[in-house]
Amino acid sequence: MTTTHRGTTTAPVPAQSTYQTRVADYWNAEENPVNLELGKIDDLYHHHYGIGEADRSVLDEPDPALRRERITAELHRLEHAQAELLASRLGPLTPADRVFDAGCGRGGGSVVAHLRYGCSADGVTLSTKQADFANEQARARGIDGKVRYHHRNMLDTGFRTGGYAASWNNESTMYVELDLLFAEHARLLRRGGRYVTITGCYNDTYGRASREVSLINAHYICDIHPRSAYFRAMAANRLVPVHVEDLTATAIPYWELRRQAEHLVTGVEEPFLTAYRNGSFQYLMIVADRV
Repeated sequence: MTTTHRGTTTAPVPAQSTYQTRVADYWNAEENPVNLELGKIDDLYHHHYGIGEADRSVLDEPDPALRRERITAELHRLEHAQAELLASRLGPLTPADRVFDAGCGRGGGSVVAHLRYGCSADGVTLSTKQADFANEQARARGIDGKVRYHHRNMLDTGFRTGGYAASWNNESTMYVELDLLFAEHARLLRRGGRYVTITGCYNDTYGRASREVSLINAHYICDIHPRSAYFRAMAANRLVPVHVEDLTATAIPYWELRRQAEHLVTGVEEPFLTAYRNGSFQYLMIVADRV
């Protein structure tokens, strides 16, 4: 293990594929306003979407600058609600516990978990840029003694077996093979530990992945899995679902609002909305115990 000048711990990243290098390159270069502008509101940077009813009155704001500000704040509120929902399923945890954030992005989820439970957190990302950014944020908050981010591969972290009370993926499972991912979560979690994922998956009953799902894959350089693959891979890796929740309906208001945020649109909004509405794509939360 090495340590950079910024304190980001680094382990050799296994050469799983050229694809993973492409993913790392994508996130090292990414400066998307939809991620950065929202995070600047309270220095909580989330790399996922939002849930809940949106306050559509922000669209009626006549002042253009204020309208932009209010839309940004409302989207961030919905994204933070999603992070809080996931964190609420990790417990009960104590300040003595340690949790693992797989595919941590710029680190918002680990901070949310720490603030809720007082626990220690390790976040992992293939992007050195994201890890450095997240560690700077933790230092600015004065929580770097409890929350740390690492440039490592979530499929082979090198962390201690059985060292974690809880772990999660928040919209990052579509970048990896599920059997390899869940094997690593099962290794890291102590017996009785809790795993949570919130993810987009394509609906097997629809058939193959729809055109809209293919467009989302191309946009994010990812490979969205079918819903059934999650449960097969969990069963093979000692993760037993205890709660499954379809969040699709609660995700639609976020995308409807984002579609009208001229300063934040990325072009992927319509595929998400169409896929959610035609039933080919679902937004799921799966909570599982490690047995």
